[in-house]
Amino acid sequence: MLQRLLQKAAQERRSDFVQRTLIILKPDCMKNGLCGTVLQRLENAGLTIVAAKMVKLTPEILDEHYSHLKQKPFFPSLVEFMMSSPVIMAILEGENAVEKVRKLCGITDSTKAGKGTIRGDFGKSVQSNIIHASDSGETAEKEIDRFFKADEIFSYKREK
Repeated sequence: MLQRLLQKAAQERRSDFVQRTLIILKPDCMKNGLCGTVLQRLENAGLTIVAAKMVKLTPEILDEHYSHLKQKPFFPSLVEFMMSSPVIMAILEGENAVEKVRKLCGITDSTKAGKGTIRGDFGKSVQSNIIHASDSGETAEKEIDRFFKADEIFSYKREK
């Protein structure tokens, strides 16, 4: 009984920790004028934007970012798609930010993502799925380090 209570307390502590995660508003999000809508959904969920910038991705950075997909037949079209317009990158902070953002985004294949999720409401396919979101805390740390310098990340208290 005591062990179960301790496990439950530990689980509650783990579920209420503040973390950071990276998102990329992809070219289809940019071209369809959905950036404000997507960011508003994320902020309305209690997440805080602690860094944001618009960039034009290069083949070199995409090779690094998508290195786990380089051998896939769709890799060249993915790189071409991600370079087809600037993207907005942001770091979001909040309780369980990685998991929360992943749930808000929905599954990668927009055609199978649930209604009410970002991808389910606005995406069109696996590639044209509006948003990239870090898939774990470890990945988020690597992606944040890849795309942001320490002096580009801010901390502040939201009023609501």
